[in-house]
Amino acid sequence: MPDEAAARPNLQSALRKTAVTALLAFGLFLPLIGFNTVQNIRNELVLETRWPLLFTFVAIIAGLRFFHLVVVAPMLAERARTPFRLALPASLLAWIMPAVIGFILVYPLLAMLIAGPGAGKWIDNFGIQILIYVLLGWGLNIVVGLAGLLDLGYVAFYAIGAYTCALLGKQFDLSFWMLLPLAGVLAAFWGVLLGFPVLRLRGDYLAVVTLAFGEIIRLVLINWKEVTQGSAGIGGLPRPTFFGLPFNASPDGFAAWLGLEFSPLHRLVFLYYVVFAAVVLTAIVIGRLRRLPVGRSWEALREDEIACRALGINPTNVKLSAFAIGAMFGGFAGCFFATRQGFISPESFTFIESATILAIVVLGGMGSQLGVVLAALVLVTLPEFGRAFAEFRMLVFGAAMVGIMVWRPRGLLSYREPSLLLHPAPADAAR
Repeated sequence: MPDEAAARPNLQSALRKTAVTALLAFGLFLPLIGFNTVQNIRNELVLETRWPLLFTFVAIIAGLRFFHLVVVAPMLAERARTPFRLALPASLLAWIMPAVIGFILVYPLLAMLIAGPGAGKWIDNFGIQILIYVLLGWGLNIVVGLAGLLDLGYVAFYAIGAYTCALLGKQFDLSFWMLLPLAGVLAAFWGVLLGFPVLRLRGDYLAVVTLAFGEIIRLVLINWKEVTQGSAGIGGLPRPTFFGLPFNASPDGFAAWLGLEFSPLHRLVFLYYVVFAAVVLTAIVIGRLRRLPVGRSWEALREDEIACRALGINPTNVKLSAFAIGAMFGGFAGCFFATRQGFISPESFTFIESATILAIVVLGGMGSQLGVVLAALVLVTLPEFGRAFAEFRMLVFGAAMVGIMVWRPRGLLSYREPSLLLHPAPADAAR
């Protein structure tokens, strides 16, 4: 009975805490939302107040806080007293993954059927872009989630892959299919170069060095104008072709070869399936690597480096392999990004990109491949839908991330399949 009484919401306490939350929200949002500077016709900055918008935000936050105290908190307390395990039928679990893969396969067709000529936005922003971030998240997940090495400069390998595609494609007239493996190989090479100086570093010191590496690459791209064209960027990048058939309106193009009317959607749909194939292949490769000795060495290094040395595992080789393979997938993603955009510049590879990729790994669950997919879906889709509220887009984005960290501190999917399962020996073997 005392537990039940404690679980019931105390309205007086809830109102008091809600009032405190409203005051804090008012003080926080007053300079951010309540005041706005605009330029008048005399080019003078004028301070405007937006009290209705400010009080709307405060009311929404206070309402959510009250709802949490009155409804959600008692439910969580009740669930803590009576542990609940969600058990889905085996038949349903067997159909979930095929259904998801089937939806991904038909997604471009559904987008074209529903949106018509405007399907390009849905295929590009909500299809190709999400798949590229999944590839980036899985690459960083090797370094951070499996090997336990905090890397804040992963965007450098993303940039190396993109500029490899751009520079080699422009200078030597190489096709996209030749540039894709070259981007991965060169990014892996730079991953090894980064790994050597940081072999003895761990924790915050490793994070600072990798952050500096990412900034060095960005500054080189800006200032080495003779090669990278600096902030002006590089355009006219190679596009993927279908067995040599370009996706354009020429008589030798893909549409003319099939006798179809030319549409820019053909290239987007083809690129979508190419990136999806790369994502599937990446998932298979990482799954196999985790079950190999190198994958188990990554996880052992993450748990205890001293114990690794005691067991005869060479931490140098383990760290270098993690940096190289993780960087390789980042290079692949950079090449896909370059050919998707057709134009790249250093502004696309800032620290905020590294932070976003790291957030995908952490919020998805360290070491969880499916969690990375869900986190990429959330963190890429949320800002895109928030473009209608461009002024408060990052504010809402940050609030959503804080909410995920509060409700799911170990990530959206903290559980993952173990890399190695130990089964009891059969009775005959024991005798």
